[in-house]
Amino acid sequence: MLIVMVLVSACGTFMRQPLQPRRAVLGPESPAKKMLLSLPKPQEKIVTAVYKFRDQTGQYKPSDTGNNWSTAVTQGATTILIRALEESGWFIPIERENMANLLNERKIIRSSRAQYEKTDQNSESLLPPLLFAGVILEGGIISYETNVLTGGPGIRYAGIDISGQYREDRISIYIRAVSTANGKVLKTVYTTKSILSQEVSTGVFKYITPKRILEAEAGYTYNEPTEICVTEAIEKAVESLIIEGVNDKLWGLQNPKDTASVAFKNYWDEKQLNYELDPMGRKLDKKNRGRLSIGVQVGSNSYSGDYSKSDLRFKSSFLMGAAISHHFYIDAEIGCRGLMVQDKVDDTSLYGDLSLRYMFLPYEKLTPYCSVGAGYDYKNKGVGLSREKYLPKVNGTFGLEYLVGRSLGFTVSSGVNYYLYDSFDGANAGKHNDFSWGVSLGLKWYLFKMK
Repeated sequence: MLIVMVLVSACGTFMRQPLQPRRAVLGPESPAKKMLLSLPKPQEKIVTAVYKFRDQTGQYKPSDTGNNWSTAVTQGATTILIRALEESGWFIPIERENMANLLNERKIIRSSRAQYEKTDQNSESLLPPLLFAGVILEGGIISYETNVLTGGPGIRYAGIDISGQYREDRISIYIRAVSTANGKVLKTVYTTKSILSQEVSTGVFKYITPKRILEAEAGYTYNEPTEICVTEAIEKAVESLIIEGVNDKLWGLQNPKDTASVAFKNYWDEKQLNYELDPMGRKLDKKNRGRLSIGVQVGSNSYSGDYSKSDLRFKSSFLMGAAISHHFYIDAEIGCRGLMVQDKVDDTSLYGDLSLRYMFLPYEKLTPYCSVGAGYDYKNKGVGLSREKYLPKVNGTFGLEYLVGRSLGFTVSSGVNYYLYDSFDGANAGKHNDFSWGVSLGLKWYLFKMK
């Protein structure tokens, strides 16, 4: 799959490689723009002023080679916000960012008219009055988090390597609407947007002959434009401001029945879903699993000790677990396992274990887990070649669990049992005691919902 991904991606990159200068085109639009334009029409457009809407993070672009004095995000967020307000159809934005330039130009107009029309240059009738805003929009880009998620697969063998890496950054926008009549903060909205960076590469470094080396490499990188991400976050914030304002009766719709429109419904569904997501955007269902678990396992078991030859044997067990918290369970397991030393012994031992299990992602459907514990192997005629009826051990397990619904889980795991005495096979030799290992498939039922 990795090889196919690299080849297809590399081909796509070379096909899109520019071979001649590109002409100027209209700037790309974000998905949030389409949603903003789909909003119902307002009862009356709102005259709005934006004085300053800029980067408040103070961050610079990260660099591996030294200091980089370029800012991490655009410094022109005010212009982006004014465009979003204008094209939404809900606002009449007025110029306030460069107010001094506007006032100076009006003075020049009045002076010129007065000179040629022989009138007083201070006469207010020469120019219509400036619009005043009913609402001022404040806020800015308040957060730019880098390396929120990083990772990627890779493999290298015999001078051939294939690797992929990804990184996710995150930008956050806050906008607040302030009444110019009394200074009251009418509404504050907040949006975030992830910024994705990807890299896929492959290379070869091999000696064809003692004096000839083959070296080749190919790959591509994709970095989502930060400016487009800022634009999308701002447009989403404007959409949120409009819908939240209608809900709080700060402004009205041309048709009041439009509050039941698809745009409004989708927004409230998305907002409700946010309460179920963690900061990484994962849906957390704390009702997953339960306080008590009952399960069965089947699998294979193999001996490893002082004798070199061993075959796989069947094992099965019954499990019960009790939750200490969402992450930790105490598990009790009883079962039987086949243990075999070729030409020496081939028998079945009963065993019992008590272990502590840790669930890495307990609120998700798929989660890795690990456990550590201790127990005994037991057999009436002695365990293995030894004369002991009880053979103490410690064990460790690592596995994956997938939930179907909220209470039924399928597991796959691999575990090791390390005996505390080197007497399972009857030979006390070597630096390490005898141990067994195996792979298991299991089924678990969770009862009694977690609080």
